[in-house]
Amino acid sequence: MAKLDKTWKAKVLTLFPEMFPGSLGLSLAGQGLKDGGWSLEPVNIRDFAHDKHRSVDDAPFGGGPGMVMRPDVVSDAIDASTQVDPDLSLIYLTPRGRPLTQRRVRQLAEGPGVALLCGRFEGLDERVLDAHVIEEISLGDFVLSGGEAAAIAVIDACVRLLPGVIGAPQSLAEESFEKDLLEYPQYTRPQDWNGRLVPDVLVSGHHEKVRAWRRQQAEDITRERRPDLWARHAGNNG
Repeated sequence: MAKLDKTWKAKVLTLFPEMFPGSLGLSLAGQGLKDGGWSLEPVNIRDFAHDKHRSVDDAPFGGGPGMVMRPDVVSDAIDASTQVDPDLSLIYLTPRGRPLTQRRVRQLAEGPGVALLCGRFEGLDERVLDAHVIEEISLGDFVLSGGEAAAIAVIDACVRLLPGVIGAPQSLAEESFEKDLLEYPQYTRPQDWNGRLVPDVLVSGHHEKVRAWRRQQAEDITRERRPDLWARHAGNNG
């Protein structure tokens, strides 16, 4: 794998640095990490606590369940991170953020890297978000125990787009969300599996018909399952 002129970097601000690299150390992403195609730096937010107990949270003003991450501790961790890597996109992973899209992933992958802030408990003191330029991103309308799993997903989505990580770059052009379409169905051997046959067109050897079939399948699936994507696709190609 050819090493990039400037290695794409993922920095993760977390209370659980031992969760990294996790699955990012395996398969294509792991090989890219090993080869120096990208780098990973977990930052332990607890290292910026101000007391001997290394406290990072406290009870919310106004009452209510749970705890809130302290603004002084988290802000110090952010400051230390941005001083070293000021060009990284600073992102807070939160259910109230804007939904992550493949378009935004591609933009992040084309930049110098990301600094991902992982919340825990009931989240961050709002003043941290007011004091820093932080992009808030969500993976969907659901809640995780913390931002670490979301951080792994974001990094994986970016890393696989880096030059040299995916063995066949042309495969990226036909994935879901490219041109606002979901991917067409895939088949492999055996051709007859439990009486279920591979569509004839895929074994016809007629490449133009295969391309047309795949395009039609992608359009039909998108129209049925993701009318929001289909509307955007139709608008961009109408």
